[in-house]
Amino acid sequence: MSNAIVPCLWFDDEAEQAAAFYIEAFRDGRVLSLSRYPQSFDNPAGKPRGGVMAVEFELAGCRFTAVNGGPAFTVNPRISFVAHVAGAAEAKRLLGALGVCAKEKAESLGRVTDRFGVTWQVARVCETPTRVAPCLGFFGGQRGQADAALAFYASVFPGSAMTSGASRTASAAGEGAHRHGRLVFRGGEILALDSHLDYDGGFNEGVSLQVLCSAQKDVDHYWHALSQGGSAGMCGWLRDCFGVHWQIAPARSIDWLCSRDDAARDRVFATMMEMRKLDVQALQRAFDGE
Repeated sequence: MSNAIVPCLWFDDEAEQAAAFYIEAFRDGRVLSLSRYPQSFDNPAGKPRGGVMAVEFELAGCRFTAVNGGPAFTVNPRISFVAHVAGAAEAKRLLGALGVCAKEKAESLGRVTDRFGVTWQVARVCETPTRVAPCLGFFGGQRGQADAALAFYASVFPGSAMTSGASRTASAAGEGAHRHGRLVFRGGEILALDSHLDYDGGFNEGVSLQVLCSAQKDVDHYWHALSQGGSAGMCGWLRDCFGVHWQIAPARSIDWLCSRDDAARDRVFATMMEMRKLDVQALQRAFDGE
């Protein structure tokens, strides 16, 4: 199964601005595609007909989606992003570009929440290309579930491998600890963090993970496996047993929704809105007008 996991950032109407901000901050990013809401009927987000729905972009080889979904959800620190960069100079530059002032950079090279509410952790590594990975945060009552979550995802994603990081104390007094785990799979990685830090908010749709599937059998596999113990939603959305939100979609949906054929794009959108688990053939027939 050669299927990509793509983080999705939910904004009210700032998707284009956010993508441009991150591309400038990382320097090597680029926009991949842009999709629009239907021209012929209104959309659930209340956005203008034909307005920008989502921007697909790339940072340091990691794909992202930024969506203009309306005010229903906001990004929170439960899912952050770790940027591994080569050396202290690049770490300072990136933190500055993301919004950390010089005084803060002098004290720490760690964590920043940017002006769009997305949390980043910048980590220095030795002479390797910059890479970015989503990090699931297990705080408060969920602390201690990081390894179990990664083990669950390892059972879902064929060919993945799980490793656990060493614990470290969070203060000189030794109060609390952080523990990092890592799941590596073809084309990327997911990190997980157990932390003593308290945060009341749970995982939500503000940051979700998309699985872009190459075939219907892959859609079926991930839909059923990830929804076990969680809940299934509409339009390919689901919540897993740890509260993380996923979108299970055919990779072709990006081409359909980015098509310059307004009528075909509108048919796919309307058909998708009626589905729970997405049906690749039915969506293709809608695009083709059959």
